[in-house]
Amino acid sequence: MESFPVINMENLNGEKRAITMDKIKDACENWGFFELVNHGIPPELMDTVERMTKEHYKKCMEQRFRELVASKGLECVQTEVHDLDWESTFHLKHLPVSNITQIPDLDDDYRKVMKEFAVKLEKLAEELMDLLCENLGLEKGYLKKALYGSNGPNFGTKVSNYPACPKPELIKGLRAHTDAGGVILLFQDDKVSGLQLLKDDQWVDVPPMRHSIVINLGDQIEVITNGKYKSVLHRVVAQTDGNRMSIASFYNPGNDAVIYPAPALAQSEVEEADEAAYPKFVFEDYMKLYAVLKFQAKEPRFQAMKAIKSSPNLGPIATA
Repeated sequence: MESFPVINMENLNGEKRAITMDKIKDACENWGFFELVNHGIPPELMDTVERMTKEHYKKCMEQRFRELVASKGLECVQTEVHDLDWESTFHLKHLPVSNITQIPDLDDDYRKVMKEFAVKLEKLAEELMDLLCENLGLEKGYLKKALYGSNGPNFGTKVSNYPACPKPELIKGLRAHTDAGGVILLFQDDKVSGLQLLKDDQWVDVPPMRHSIVINLGDQIEVITNGKYKSVLHRVVAQTDGNRMSIASFYNPGNDAVIYPAPALAQSEVEEADEAAYPKFVFEDYMKLYAVLKFQAKEPRFQAMKAIKSSPNLGPIATA
C-alpha cells in the first residue's frame, strides 16, 4: 500500500508549490483523505485544546460513559454489536450561531480555547477550499459560495473520546460511514490510533501525527465536483488500551444551500437532470435522509435525492 498522503503547507509558498498542489490533487482524487502539517495553527494552542479536552472527559464524561456501558451490558457482550458506537461525545456549533455558552459542564477557559481553535479551523477550511478550486479549475471562492446558503455555512465540532474497549472485535468505536457535509478537519490523538479509511477494498490506518490536521471530503464535495473528488468510507476501531481523543470540525453547507455539480465540471452542459450522475438538492433535505441512512452506502442516498423534489429558494451561484 502506498504511503498515506501528508501535505506540508509551508511548501505552498515557494518553488515546491506545484509539486505540493499535485500532492493535494492526488490525495483528493485517490484517497479522499490527507494529513496537513505546518498548517498555521499554533502548536501551543493545539496542546492546550488536547489537555483541556482530556481533562474535561475525565472530570465530566468518563463516569457517565461507564454507567452507559454497564446499563447496556456491553462489558460482557458475546456477539457483534451493529447499532452502537463505543464513543463518548458532545457537539459544539460555531456557525451560523454558536451554542458554546449553552453546553453544560464546560469550564470558561475551555470554552474560550475551543472558540479560538474554531476560528482558526474555519480559516484553514476556507483556505483549503480555494486550493481545491485551483486544482479543479474553478474560480477562487466557488466552493465557499456553493456551501454558503443565505446565512452562511454550518460549522461545528464533534468532540469524541474512544475509551479502552474490552471487546474491540465486537464493537466499533464508530461504524463505517462517509461524512455528509463539505470539508472535515480532524485533530486526532497522536498516541492512540484507531481511524481507518477504505482504499482499494482494504482498511488503511490514518497515522497519528503530532500537531497535524487530518482532512477528509464529504458527500457534498463529491456532488459539487461531479465525482472527481469522492467521499470515502471510514471508521474508528476501538482499542483495548488507551483513550483516543478525536476533535472533528465540519465545514458544511448552510441548510438552504442548493447543492449540484459545478457546471464547469459537468460531463455535458446539456446533461439532463434525470441522467446526471449526481442530483440537485437542498442540503437540509439531504441531511434528513442522512440522519436515517448514515451507516449505509451513499449511492442510494444520491439516487433517493433525485426522486425528492427539493425546493431551492436561491438563484444560481454567482460564479457558476
